[in-house]
Amino acid sequence: MTEKRIAIAGAGIAGLTTALALLQQGFKVDIYEQASQLGEVGAGLQISPNGTRVLQSLDLEKALQPLVCQAKGKEIRMWNTGQRWKLFDLGDDCLSRFGAPYWMVHRGDLHKILLEAFNARSDKPVRLNARVVSARSTASGASFELQDGSQYHAFGLIAADGVHSVLREKLLGEDKAQFTGLLAWRGLVPIQTISSHLQAQVGTNWVGPGAHVITYPVRGGQLMNVVGIIEKDGWRGESWTEQGTHEELLQDFGHWHEDVGELMRKIEQPFKWALLGRSPQRGWAQGSICLVGDSAHPTLPFLAQGANMAIEDAAVMARCLSLQDTASDAFAQFESLRWQRTADIVNRSSDNAKRFHNPQLSDSDKAVDYVSAEWEPEKVRRRYDWLFEYDALKLAL
Repeated sequence: MTEKRIAIAGAGIAGLTTALALLQQGFKVDIYEQASQLGEVGAGLQISPNGTRVLQSLDLEKALQPLVCQAKGKEIRMWNTGQRWKLFDLGDDCLSRFGAPYWMVHRGDLHKILLEAFNARSDKPVRLNARVVSARSTASGASFELQDGSQYHAFGLIAADGVHSVLREKLLGEDKAQFTGLLAWRGLVPIQTISSHLQAQVGTNWVGPGAHVITYPVRGGQLMNVVGIIEKDGWRGESWTEQGTHEELLQDFGHWHEDVGELMRKIEQPFKWALLGRSPQRGWAQGSICLVGDSAHPTLPFLAQGANMAIEDAAVMARCLSLQDTASDAFAQFESLRWQRTADIVNRSSDNAKRFHNPQLSDSDKAVDYVSAEWEPEKVRRRYDWLFEYDALKLAL
């Protein structure tokens, strides 16, 4: 084993970003990925300044620039009337206040750039068909086994194998996920197929009784990402790749404002999945093994911080490993630094679902007052500035 060679289980956003941050610190990295090939999965991501400043520090901005949308702003719209409220400015305002941009990007595009950068900078490519099924911490690092029975050893093992992580279950026990009563729909719409007034480079959050819809441009403005969340029982599948039908989708949202209806009808292929909630859990770091990203702190998507937390993790993890003599000490430090922030994000994401779906939104007399009060500027600043100001590159270690 080369000294301080780090193994990472999982080649998703968390695994690849962590690998790039470690390479930048001078470590050697081996990535083990269970899939037989890496491709485009999922839809849109919002990368706020707390995430983009890390991606910029990894010298990825030039490659990402043609693929991201630096939106001009975000707005709230009423589910039935379409009335608008400004949520916050982005663009130049974001740069001046937080020192980094706010990007909207297709998950597949970000993943492709991360993968290309890793393959260009690492001495070994991602190893495919390599599912890590067990691991143990040893005096000299971490030993682990792949599904094919082969055994490996590393200075430390980082589990970035996602929400259904094998290593999460082994470290933290059986998954205690609870169905939230929420069904999520998602899809992509070619932007040239929709009315011109819907093509604006803004993020929109439609709020309504028992449901909400998020839309924002991705792929350099070529596609509109559409996500609809509705309170609905009867579907418990958590897979992102389960196909639904336009008929089902419009049963849920066909009575909303005509702009929502148009977007839903123009989705090329709707997908649906159940949202499962998980309470924050400690214990990510166990000796020379540590969880990061969704493996450590899976979250509901209502603060748009899942990918950002993974990107923050990468920067903090690399800094901890560069300072400590052992992986065990670095991982313990990492968990102590990241626990409270990620727990706050997980908990506040759950709170946002209630805010987006408030029953007052069904009452035309109360709805406007509710939105005006709930999204007044000072409340919005308190809700979001603490997220965007966080700098994983300067966090006191």
